[in-house]
Order: sequence, then structure tokens, then C-alpha cells
Amino acid sequence: MKRLGSLHIGTCGWHYKHWAGPFYPADSKSSAMLKIYTQQFSSVEIDNSFYRLPSLSSLHRWKSETPDDFTFTCKASRYITHMKKLKDPARSLPAFFERIGNLGDKLKVVVFQLPPRWRCNLERLEQFLAALPSRYRCAFEFRDESWFNPAVYAALVNYGAAFCIYDLGGRRAPPEITSDFVYLRLHGPGKAYAGAYSPRRLAHLAAQIGDWRQDGLDIFVFFDNDAEGHAPRDALRLKRLLERT
Repeated sequence: MKRLGSLHIGTCGWHYKHWAGPFYPADSKSSAMLKIYTQQFSSVEIDNSFYRLPSLSSLHRWKSETPDDFTFTCKASRYITHMKKLKDPARSLPAFFERIGNLGDKLKVVVFQLPPRWRCNLERLEQFLAALPSRYRCAFEFRDESWFNPAVYAALVNYGAAFCIYDLGGRRAPPEITSDFVYLRLHGPGKAYAGAYSPRRLAHLAAQIGDWRQDGLDIFVFFDNDAEGHAPRDALRLKRLLERT
């Protein structure tokens, strides 16, 4: 019998002032938000790392403020994905992983979000995959549809990296499984980063996640529809659906 895959549900980020009221208590201080967040969720995607590396003090604080079984994933720096477009990984990767590695065993996945309108470059992807440190699970979110092709999927399989399944602006990436884990990013059902997911869509997600877990796949799913606090509410709704299955 296959083991049941682990489940990690949360949101992309937690430090949102406009969540005070819709999710956090209205009088919540920014410094208390992570602790409050951990009362509802056991995982979060660090997304501000896309813009700049978190400080050592921040990483140590996040690690110490969260329960022992809490998990983090981390969005890679835009310097790697958007400025360098995966070039020169031997130069761009070490500083990033050296810093973010201070989360220790709580860091479970690094996600590389590639830019829109950057068409498939299989050779560069393969060179980048070969340079990744083997101790970390990695996922790739391809924003240009030219990357949705069998050669890319095969390269990811070869290096054990996940194809990030996402929806954005009414478009959905295909549900390709290329590793022993699944990484989902839910940016909003229609307009990007806004709107609430319908009960029907969440029920469909819950059923699909249940099937993947039965196949032994570990699941990481993060909501990014942060406007008006929809992300944490939808994450809680999905979490409760899965608790009933």
C-alpha cells in the first residue's frame, strides 16, 4: 500500500495589512501576524523573497516563531528568474540558497516563477536544473504557454522538479505531474490576485488533491488571491473540505 501523501495548505505571504478584519483580528500588529496565521495553517509560501532576500534576523525569527511541524516554501529571487532568465546559475544560485537555507528543515520547496512573454528555452532550463542543489525540492511556474510541452515535462522529470499547476487571469496551467510532489498556486478565479473561488471549484480541487495524495504525492497548495482577504478564507474552506475526506 502506498503511503498517503502529506498536505500543506496556506497562502502566498501572510503580512497583509488589509487582512486585519477579514482574517486577522482588526487590531492585529504586523509583528503578530505570523503567529496568528499559524493558528489556522501549517504552511506558507514566502513571496516577498521575489523582490529581495529576507534578512538573517527575519529568517531566524520566522523559524523560531512557528511550530516545529510548520513548513515554508519560498519564491526565488526575480534576479534569478526575470533578470538573468536562468543564466549563470553557478553565480546566481549560491547566495540565494545560502540565505534561505537558514530556515533549515522547515524549508520544503523553492518555486521559480518565470516571466510572461519569455518563450521556451529548453537548453537553458536543463542547464539550470543541473545546477540546482539536490537537497531542495524545486518547482517551476511557467507564465508563457510555450513551456507547456512534453520536452519541458521530461526535463523536469529527469531532475525531479515539479511543474507548478496554477491559474491566473482565467487561464489554467495543465495538471502535469513531473515529481513526487505537486505544487499548486491559485492566483484568483478570474481577475489576477482577486475574487473568491466558487464552492464547485474548491470541491473539484479537493477531489483532485485527494486522488494525488492516495497516489503518494505530497501536496503544496497556496492561495494568492489576497485582495479583500479572499486567500486565507479560500484556503480555510479547502482545508475543511479535505478534512472531511
